Amino acid sequence: MKLCYFDEHRFGVVDGDMVRDVTPVLAQLPVYRPPFPRFDPVIAHLGDLVPAIREMMADAPAKPVAQAVFHAPIGNPGKVVAAPVNYRAHLDEAIAEPETFSAAHVRQIHETGLFLKATSSIVGTSHGVRLRFPDRRNDHEIELVAIIGKPGTNIREEDALQHIAGYTLGLDMTLRGPEERSLRKSIDSYTVLGPWLVTADEFGDPADIGISLTVNGEPRQKARTKDLILSVRALIAFASQYYTLQPGDVLMTGTVQVKVS
Repeated sequence: MKLCYFDEHRFGVVDGDMVRDVTPVLAQLPVYRPPFPRFDPVIAHLGDLVPAIREMMADAPAKPVAQAVFHAPIGNPGKVVAAPVNYRAHLDEAIAEPETFSAAHVRQIHETGLFLKATSSIVGTSHGVRLRFPDRRNDHEIELVAIIGKPGTNIREEDALQHIAGYTLGLDMTLRGPEERSLRKSIDSYTVLGPWLVTADEFGDPADIGISLTVNGEPRQKARTKDLILSVRALIAFASQYYTLQPGDVLMTGTVQVKVS
């Protein structure tokens, strides 16, 4: 199932080349009062909502996907956890360009650990990126993104995929410079997600997925997740050693080399 938020924050299911409005299903969600949860209620209750969504789809109003305005497919993520330099090709690029990548960039992910991005940096694919420092180098970094569906801490690698609600694409925009990584990557609109979330049952195994990025039709990035230094499973296990992962948390898995040839 492909889930999305579109137009005036309607909740939808992408069905072929149409998006079906199933917003009324959200009335089944619990009503929260302070203290508000630090997770995404839709993702937390997705298992309960899916049967009602399927029942509603046949008669749901629909419009062409090409005419929809897509917001990020996660409405209330508690945190964005990201993996730095998690493809060997990107690590080799960082080593070869000391004028662009600091010494910290060329350390293995096992040494540097993960980092957090501000949730305020998230936008949908229809909204695009607004460069905050156009006089400096800004890189586009396409990534497979896993969305946590079940809470957990100290998750075993062999159990990790059971904690995923679904997957989407992410664009981890990066301002190059000497500042700390999370600062440069948390600029407004520098985390693009979507256009929709594909539920884990439909997506399948993330171990060998191809991702690519073009700019104005020109190929810029291309990778397969089999080349990740830490796999999706390993990243979830790693992250959960430090954080309790909650439904709706966003896990960005890393990008391949970003140099434009």
